[in-house]
Amino acid sequence: MTPPTLPTPRLILRPHRRADFEAYAAMWAEPAVVRFIGGQPFAREATWSRFLRHPGLWQFLGFGSFVVEERASGAFIGEVGFHDFKRDLTPSIAGTMEAGWVFAGAAHGKGYAREAMGAALGWADAHHPTRRITAMIEESHAASLHIAGTLGFTRFAGARYGGREMVLLERLRDGAGLVAPTR
Repeated sequence: MTPPTLPTPRLILRPHRRADFEAYAAMWAEPAVVRFIGGQPFAREATWSRFLRHPGLWQFLGFGSFVVEERASGAFIGEVGFHDFKRDLTPSIAGTMEAGWVFAGAAHGKGYAREAMGAALGWADAHHPTRRITAMIEESHAASLHIAGTLGFTRFAGARYGGREMVLLERLRDGAGLVAPTR
């Protein structure tokens, strides 16, 4: 499946392009970006492997991540979307659409994550009407936990992953829209 392009008032969500790699690698090398995603900047080789998985997610699962481009400048500022990495995690979230977002440090604090992920979730609701979308956020990452809450995610469990304490969240919906969790 070819990823769609989704416009928002300030952003364009679009498929990854090979030309995005330098900005992508720079983002994943920023300590402020990876602080809550493993804690260590990614080496170029590891970043290339991450970059290459994006087309595969779309091809095999029918969903994946979008590049987030700032409309005004055309600059790569991050990525948002969905994945299923078959994480070794208890409780398991394998088999769900796991939401995620990451932005270059210069884009932090501008409301871009909420705007971009809101558009991605709207697309998911229309094209993958699954009852449950999950997310995993480090417990100390207050900004991302706040964003998740504004997007309709609620905590359903805690877990340890990669040596760090995580919050597992879910966004539940039925045919009529978002529903309150039953836990």
